[in-house]
Amino acid sequence: MEIIYLAKISVDFKLENPEDAALVFGTQDKYLTLLEHQLSVEINYRGEMVQILAADDASGQRARKAIQALQVLVRRGVPVHTSDVIIASQMVLDDDIENFTALYEVELTKDAVGKPIRLKNLVQKTYVDAVKHHDVVFGIGPAGTGKTFLAVVMAVQALRNGQVKRIILTRPAVEAGESLGFLPGDLQEKVDPYLRPVYDALYMILGKNATERMMERGIIEIAPLAYMRGRTLDDAFVILDEAQNTTTMQMKMFLTRLGFNSKMIVNGDISQIDLPSKVKSGLIDATEKLSRIQAIDFIYFTAKDVVRHPVVAEIINAYEKK
Repeated sequence: MEIIYLAKISVDFKLENPEDAALVFGTQDKYLTLLEHQLSVEINYRGEMVQILAADDASGQRARKAIQALQVLVRRGVPVHTSDVIIASQMVLDDDIENFTALYEVELTKDAVGKPIRLKNLVQKTYVDAVKHHDVVFGIGPAGTGKTFLAVVMAVQALRNGQVKRIILTRPAVEAGESLGFLPGDLQEKVDPYLRPVYDALYMILGKNATERMMERGIIEIAPLAYMRGRTLDDAFVILDEAQNTTTMQMKMFLTRLGFNSKMIVNGDISQIDLPSKVKSGLIDATEKLSRIQAIDFIYFTAKDVVRHPVVAEIINAYEKK
């Protein structure tokens, strides 16, 4: 993408270490190109000297701050990835860049191969803090914002710390209903395709073998929402995913399963409701009825909080504009 300006303002500065340039700007300058696209600037560098050409001084200064924030990561020994460049760009546009490095100081846990799992933006931090301080947390927003993954991370962390004895993951098994009978296979085989994001998160954090062992021992339970009926869930970390496709009665049934020493996370995207048009979403109903209960918190994500490929946020925004 070529950026053309009628007039260009130049912002020049020096990197503290010329070797940082390759790490900050990436192989074949792929991060540099991404920064240019995200921040609408042109970036040139030679050695430790960096020149930013922008339409105005404010744009140039934002790009400088984003580059210097990424350089802080490099100096701390944190490898820069595409997601980090996107996060830095978004935070500098939101005038939050001073909080960028703080995200990397919080290590939630390590994945199955020992890689640190960290927060990706301030809304994720708010979400995690809400889970720590509330019995029930609703995470509402588009796909790609990390709701499901973070919920599983928090559940595994609570299990490892001995705060709960089991993890229960559930969702409406089929969009607009729970009619599983016509599907081939046993219960697990019927439900598995609908819970693939949950499995992916568990495998990444615990590893496939450890996850399967915990499932065999009943420490991790994955089941359709209908199987929660009539139960009281004590000493458990319970996650309801795709909650926008619950009915009001299903949502009430689920929330009233909360037992002693338990936490619940309810995640959903109200822009992706697959229920019949005359059926009210249990997630929307819950936001209307439960907002004043202090033990319950609602965290809202938007397209700008998407931590997938940068074009995903643009796609979400395009559909929201209709």
